[in-house]
Amino acid sequence: MSESAGVNLWSTSEHALDYLGRADSIPHRTEGEAALLELLPRNAARILDLGTGAGRLITLARKVCPRAEFVALDFSTTMIEAASKTFAGDQKVTIIRHDLDHPLPVLGFFDAVISSFSVHHLVHARKRALYREIFEIVAPAGTFCNLEHVSSPSVRVHEQFLEAIGWPDEDPSNKLLDLETQLAWLREIGFADVDCYWKWRELALMAGTKPS
Repeated sequence: MSESAGVNLWSTSEHALDYLGRADSIPHRTEGEAALLELLPRNAARILDLGTGAGRLITLARKVCPRAEFVALDFSTTMIEAASKTFAGDQKVTIIRHDLDHPLPVLGFFDAVISSFSVHHLVHARKRALYREIFEIVAPAGTFCNLEHVSSPSVRVHEQFLEAIGWPDEDPSNKLLDLETQLAWLREIGFADVDCYWKWRELALMAGTKPS
């Protein structure tokens, strides 16, 4: 469960396609997504999705924020192609190729920043830096919602999680970190109302609001 710095298989089409083939089977995922949707400001005008994949989270978010414009970031060619098909001809979704290992590009301000199972692929120092960058671009009273894969308190509990999701093979790209540390970072950075709003084993929704 330790960091595997320098290992990231998501640039390969095989790894991305394998995930897309199994993504819908992640147990309790829809529960976490529903909890995330509850936290989104219904009057949001702009929403940023980090690690958009095929666009699953945006597709869900626009059901509760139908007037919002979305910016989707991903660095995987396979994911970019999948998202481009999902939102073909949609003027309200802008897809940008960007590797979250590097600082966010200049994109303006957002009423919400969302992410699903993406940040845990970054080394811990980059996670913390990214959270600070997110705080800077969230508009006052805006929200950050991160549905994330976090670490377990022990190897035994981690192995139980892998068994529960039916994925016995460990993803070497994962750099899992405990939930408590990440919640503390969000509070230190300046987010308010920081909490874990949903959790099942190693899947957790952390969120906070930028003070107005």
